[in-house]
Amino acid sequence: MADPNLVLVGVNHKMTPVEIRERLAFSAGEIEASLERLVSHPEVIENIILSTCNRVEIYARVRDTSKGISLLKDFICDYHNIPVGDLDNYFYSFQGEHAVEHLFRVSSSLDSMVLGEAQILGQVKDAYSLARSLRSTGMVLNQLFEKAFNVAKKVREETGIAERGVSISSAAVELARKIFEDLENRSVMLVGTGEMAELAAKNLINYGVKTVYVCSRTYERAEALAKTLNGCALDFDMFKEEMHKADIVITSTASPKFIIKKDMVEHAIHQRKNKPIFFIDIAVPRDIEPEVNDLDSVYLYDIDDLQSVVSANVKEREKEAETAMELISNEVTKFNNWVVSLDAVPTIVEIRNRAESIRKNELEKALNKMGPLSEEDKNTLTLMTQSILNKIFHKPTINLKKQTQSQEGHVYLKTIRHLFHLDD
Repeated sequence: MADPNLVLVGVNHKMTPVEIRERLAFSAGEIEASLERLVSHPEVIENIILSTCNRVEIYARVRDTSKGISLLKDFICDYHNIPVGDLDNYFYSFQGEHAVEHLFRVSSSLDSMVLGEAQILGQVKDAYSLARSLRSTGMVLNQLFEKAFNVAKKVREETGIAERGVSISSAAVELARKIFEDLENRSVMLVGTGEMAELAAKNLINYGVKTVYVCSRTYERAEALAKTLNGCALDFDMFKEEMHKADIVITSTASPKFIIKKDMVEHAIHQRKNKPIFFIDIAVPRDIEPEVNDLDSVYLYDIDDLQSVVSANVKEREKEAETAMELISNEVTKFNNWVVSLDAVPTIVEIRNRAESIRKNELEKALNKMGPLSEEDKNTLTLMTQSILNKIFHKPTINLKKQTQSQEGHVYLKTIRHLFHLDD
């Protein structure tokens, strides 16, 4: 049985539409402030916040499970000024081994929109690294996340979950090929320099796209990415005027508001003489006004729409996911056993302390009855009684540590504590 005070609260793409997720997303700066605020709460022992375009999750060790889960839900809603009741249907929560299994699934991309994609592992690592740097994690979450990384690596190495090339970036390429048939000599514009946008651009280049424009609020960043893509960097304010030159526009900014609106696209289409233009909005919050899709010769897909493109390969990956889940189940058991084994140490200490107290009392009684003894004789008796205790507890200590790491370790430990009256 894993730590019952290990809890998880979150929303994801399976239960929550993008318009809700984008309202709940945390920026990097917001995560730092939130981690510090949460860990300072007397109810929270450790915590990590994972915020991606597809999920917002808080992993924590709390002092009371039900209070902790309620606290985390309230925190997410209060931070974003949303009444908790409005999100009751979207939140999920897990505790103990179910929280452990969920993290292992997430890190191994079994819970991703695109089964087997590699990006989520990097996002989980970043979330952990930030939390650890701010000292909002402790022994259990540190061990849990390190274990999750190992499990994810094992899943990718021992199953075919990552095969068949399905990803958000490859989904974007598939859509582009359906719209234009031939991508040879087409042009693409990146508005924002996010990792997924970069991957999509590289995939498009592999399929023949020749011209790449890169725009970023930080020109140096745009220039650096443009160099790697053999493209052209633009000032951020210029992308509106230059948009008509692109057949494909990929947006991935961190803007809280729409940066591309319907009238802007109408002007670009007019300049293109109604030649099709394909928009891929992979930002959360979204960058492109949904009404843009109402225009003729315009194709707009957001991150949720991309799911339909990868469905053809999902069935094959689901077969591999079954194998991966068996592997994960075994790893969950190992982690649970480790958590239970943590209780073995204080139990051993309690037993030995109790025995040591009895030894001292009984030795003192015996010495009082024996009359005057030299210090050397007293030391000899003391060492003898200590040696007896050490020999009595040597094997039981080894066995207790070993047994608490077995599947029934928690039962074994509970029995030992009962036999020695440690919880009286």
